[in-house]
Amino acid sequence: MYQDVFDRNPFGTNCWLLGADGSEDAVLVDPGFEPDELRAVLERARRRPTAILLTHAHLDHAYAAGVLAGDDLPVFVHEADAVAFDDIEGWNPGFDNPLEPVKDLRRIVDGDQLSFAGMSIGVRHTPGHTPGHCCFVTDATVVAGDLVFAGSIGRSDFPNSSPEAMRASLRWFLTLDDADDVLPGHGPRSTVGRERASNPFLVNVA
Repeated sequence: MYQDVFDRNPFGTNCWLLGADGSEDAVLVDPGFEPDELRAVLERARRRPTAILLTHAHLDHAYAAGVLAGDDLPVFVHEADAVAFDDIEGWNPGFDNPLEPVKDLRRIVDGDQLSFAGMSIGVRHTPGHTPGHCCFVTDATVVAGDLVFAGSIGRSDFPNSSPEAMRASLRWFLTLDDADDVLPGHGPRSTVGRERASNPFLVNVA
């Protein structure tokens, strides 16, 4: 599977670019910043963007989605986070610039199955960090957003976060296979097994 990551932005947010081997297409997950540089990454890889997926709608994960999508690409976000495109204050405290508008915003829910870039992508609703946070699962790989990082987990102390929902989402994460790759929203990639064995924040969630 084609995998690339772009993290050159003030927040160190990972934008993952994914596609099946042999496909000329790619999906972008969490394009927070630098749309022109992201286009250049795709051009170098000779990949054509077909969709944008958002694990959640915080500004550092979603700000560039509207610019990259333009008139042609759909942007997928959980229905509980779609409100972020209208309510900047409630979703991105401390920032006064709204998310870029998205022409084709599509709402997803738990259990949806998307098909792009030669891949079947499962949607798993994993709230806690935000009400509509999702993970995307494909080819023994979980794009984890701000649910789990290498050695840490996402925050659940924002006004619209829920520690209880976060614990339930982390319990789901621990049901995945140890060999599954984890592509987090910040920091280096990992595996489920590595996080199960060494992440101190997962010790007491089972």
